Amino acid sequence: MKITKFPESCLLIETKDKKILVDPGILKYKEEYFNIWSESDIILITHKHSDHCNVEVLEKLGKNIKIYSSSEVKNTYPTLNINIVKEKEIINVENEINIEVVHAEHGYIPPMKAGGKVIENIGYIIDDKETRVYITSDTICFQNEYKCDILCVPVSDYGVVMGAFEAALLAKETEAKLVIPLHADNPKYPVDFEFVKKMFEENEVDYEILENDECIEID
Repeated sequence: MKITKFPESCLLIETKDKKILVDPGILKYKEEYFNIWSESDIILITHKHSDHCNVEVLEKLGKNIKIYSSSEVKNTYPTLNINIVKEKEIINVENEINIEVVHAEHGYIPPMKAGGKVIENIGYIIDDKETRVYITSDTICFQNEYKCDILCVPVSDYGVVMGAFEAALLAKETEAKLVIPLHADNPKYPVDFEFVKKMFEENEVDYEILENDECIEID
């Protein structure tokens, strides 16, 4: 399995000859991403915010790419051909990859009252029968029993998502062998990566802070 990080919370998961793109957003988007993203087989969108859904780019990508997301995202972006999924559903990819749709709870702050509040938020667990990758979406901490090998989790806090403290605790609960921090490119929500490292190390959590466009191979 190969994981490539793009800005904010966008990831490209390559496994079993399939390319799964998650949350391609507008923040720090570069034209060179278009050709990379257009080779995706599947696109997963967690929620309606534009830093997770670059609708102008998605409209131009190949029509053969299957896009999965919530009914709220479909209603927000009616021009996109979205396959609606809900919590507890499983997307089966040619009997080789299972994508579990899981619960997520987006945090709320007052500026969101002008239509930015997320009502329907979902995460995904991508399981290729060798490695389980849990992509939490923008979420605060909540009780769950999800297990994974790799946890991809926000660390910026500000009441909107988890911070490093909660992310480290969640990593322990999920029994993740590796954590990849996300949601760190918005200048409104700067991330103290020294604190991130401190929290993960104090909780004995292995982590990899990927730069944008950097990839990691998972054995």
